[in-house]
Amino acid sequence: MCTAANYLSKDHYFGRNFDYELSYNEKITITPRNYPLKFRVEDTIENHYAFIGITAGIDVYPLYYDATNEKGLSIAGLNFADFADYKKVDDSKVNVASFEFIPWILSQCSNVKEARKLLENLNIVDIQFSDELPNSSLHWIISDRDESITVETVKEGLKVYNNPVGVLTNNPPFDKQLFNLNNYRYLSSRTPDNTFSDDLDGI
Repeated sequence: MCTAANYLSKDHYFGRNFDYELSYNEKITITPRNYPLKFRVEDTIENHYAFIGITAGIDVYPLYYDATNEKGLSIAGLNFADFADYKKVDDSKVNVASFEFIPWILSQCSNVKEARKLLENLNIVDIQFSDELPNSSLHWIISDRDESITVETVKEGLKVYNNPVGVLTNNPPFDKQLFNLNNYRYLSSRTPDNTFSDDLDGI
């Protein structure tokens, strides 16, 4: 199971693991400032921030799994099987394919607040990268050093959740992931009290 996490100390750290049975020849990829970013429906973005991340080894287009831009905004896409629901093109909205989502956000936004604004009119559309590479079912965590959000497109539409824990994994949807944390409220960094038996010491 893949998990992405946001960690704050003196600095801001963001990362994820990639638990998958196949490799797509992943590699570190840098998209420099103002490299033309072409989109299937929307206009090319020619003036934008630089970003770096891990991509599938596809030479013709950077298929980012996760990335961070020069302003410190980070995104990771995680498997969301059976829940992701990509839509038809809607001319009243901004239409971005799932594989375009990370470049679309990181090229234009310096923080989560700006990303929220862009998401207000977003439609994540059902357009495949190619016949050989169908859409991956994904949801995303977007983080800066101040806050995190989770973005999901499901049957009901686009959902944007505040993510107070700064962590996202695969299924289920994020609201259920957050509720499931109630099952672990007893966890603590200190040594737990012995509530099993007064006759047992030091076990």
